[in-house]
Amino acid sequence: MVDRGASALSLPDDWPAHPDPILALNRMGSFDWDLDTGLFHMDARAHEIFDMRPEEYDGTPETLALRVPPAEATRLDALVAQAIKDGSENYGAYFRMRRRDGTQHWTHTQGYIRRDETGRPRRIIGIVRDATEELSERAAHGDEAALDDARREQTNVVQLTTAALAHARTVQDVIDVLKDTEGLTHLGATSLVMGLVEADRIRLVAEGPEGSFVPGTLVTRIDEPYPMSEVVRTLIPRFIESPEEFAAGYPILWPHITDLKITAAAYLPLIVQARPIGAMGLLYSDRDGFSSAERNILVALGSSIAQSLQRAMFYEQERDIAQGLQQAMLPRTIPSVPGADVAVRYRAATIGGSAGRDIGGDWYDLIPLPGGRVGAVIGDVQGHDTHAAAVMGQLRIVLRAYAAEGHTPATVMARASVFLHELDTDRFATCLYAEADLSTGVVQVVRAGHIDPLVRAPDGTCRRVPVEGGLPLGLSAEFGSLEYPVSTLELDPGHTLVLCTDGLVEQPGADVDDGMHALTALIAAGPDDVRKLADVLIEVAEERGGDDDVALLLLRRRGLDAPRTGRRLQQHVAPGDPEALTQARHMIRAAVRAWGGRDRSDEVELVADELITNALMHTEGAAIVTLRVLTGPDRRLRVDVEDSSSALPRRREAGESGVSGRGLLLVDLLTDVWGVEARGGGKCVWCEFVVPGRT
Repeated sequence: MVDRGASALSLPDDWPAHPDPILALNRMGSFDWDLDTGLFHMDARAHEIFDMRPEEYDGTPETLALRVPPAEATRLDALVAQAIKDGSENYGAYFRMRRRDGTQHWTHTQGYIRRDETGRPRRIIGIVRDATEELSERAAHGDEAALDDARREQTNVVQLTTAALAHARTVQDVIDVLKDTEGLTHLGATSLVMGLVEADRIRLVAEGPEGSFVPGTLVTRIDEPYPMSEVVRTLIPRFIESPEEFAAGYPILWPHITDLKITAAAYLPLIVQARPIGAMGLLYSDRDGFSSAERNILVALGSSIAQSLQRAMFYEQERDIAQGLQQAMLPRTIPSVPGADVAVRYRAATIGGSAGRDIGGDWYDLIPLPGGRVGAVIGDVQGHDTHAAAVMGQLRIVLRAYAAEGHTPATVMARASVFLHELDTDRFATCLYAEADLSTGVVQVVRAGHIDPLVRAPDGTCRRVPVEGGLPLGLSAEFGSLEYPVSTLELDPGHTLVLCTDGLVEQPGADVDDGMHALTALIAAGPDDVRKLADVLIEVAEERGGDDDVALLLLRRRGLDAPRTGRRLQQHVAPGDPEALTQARHMIRAAVRAWGGRDRSDEVELVADELITNALMHTEGAAIVTLRVLTGPDRRLRVDVEDSSSALPRRREAGESGVSGRGLLLVDLLTDVWGVEARGGGKCVWCEFVVPGRT
């Protein structure tokens, strides 16, 4: 083994005070190899396996050369070096060692490589065990070739499964890898069950074969008489070697699974840092017992699965926090703009090397201004982490405040740059602010290091609009260059202003100009409706993937004969408030009749009630219902129901006895047109009813 440096012997802070009980029970020793200092710490059992007294060992791998023959040491060094070079998470090997009395023994080691956030290996934590008896048993039943095959097979089972788990990011990914046909083949099992510890209970996350779910076991207490509960309590694996043993040990569970023809089972505690995070059960239909070698393999495999499972749980926790923060920082709703159709979209980054960091600093905003004007903002804070999202949220708020105060676009941008410079951060941001007068079509644009806007004409042609710009926000204040030139463009009726961040433009190995040309062509070939066009653009970003998030804002100026908003009413309906729902129904019925839609009042009330009820049942927040009159070639009543969930409603057929699934069918039947559009972190389901003009 290679000496990677040495210093005074001192145990690391997280070195356990007592050996892991599961290792001790299976006669395994543990080690911790600090690759920075070169120290190789072993517990008492590892000292026994290497036949090395504590006073003989100075904490360096070099000392172990007294027990490991040179040829074996060279082979182990090459194996470890290759695992580190390949980026592997673990390695395993059998090797010979010579005890102090001169006899040779077989030893097995399994090491887990810990790396820092840059991918650099820092520690190797693993186990060692005496494998002489195990391999002797194998040798008694075959020749040397069969013994070599057995060694490779035992090592490969763990390696193959661990390699498959390396790409699992979520808990469901881990389960899918293990339940996959090939995965179960590697394990030699027929099916798998798994549960996660939550407080003093176990929640089932993998139910085994189809049709095998046992009522009452979805969530069980740790003190209940089930095998997974037992291994979580005791931290000891439970190997069941016959149907009779299963029936005698677990009489409550066995009657429910007799049809599965189970002949043996292995239940393993999933332990990380001496703490159980769950349990796994492997069910077999063609096995009548477990050898000591097979038990050792399953124990080692359980340790590997536990590590992958904890990594997945951490990823999901960080992802939920990140997504919650991102949604909190983006506008919850986008206001309706008279004279314009608006669509906004956001796509989170997917960074494979930083689990849980699917978050960034891109944002959009739409700011109603006095005099029928509107401000459109698109921006990108440097970085892809929670700090970038936090800075983005603050920057979005101050930009909105400066614009609402009535400052000119250049002043809004300059003040935002000063604000960012004075924050306790080293981040900068690119931004584009467009202030549009929809009555005249005049748009004033200010650009701070951001990509140019695009304009799409009604005939589908699309062009890039060159806009003179200044330095990114934060940098312009730092270098004393707060002058932002203002460019003016005209947005004719039917034309669409397209603002986006560079995540929609930049591609690996491609020039930014090439990306802008590709985006221009994509917009030109897209649908006329801004919401559908936004969907097309964000779908392209999803298919492309990449490590950058994407924000998108489309603003289409309506034609002169487009519908204009007439009367308008709005009601907030809180969850669990039947009185508010009743008031909303009364408001809708009275307004529809007062506005000349008496003939369709029942239809409007029924559809609105369905949409509000769906929002309250399938989301966690309140619903906002808006009723308004659109005047144009056809006089229409429009109903908008907004909620905080981005999940889109799905049309599905209801069975003959079904009590749900008919809602969208009803909406489609009774309305003249309906649809769904994104509103910040949520959505709006809308519908329109043609009503006769008032006489």
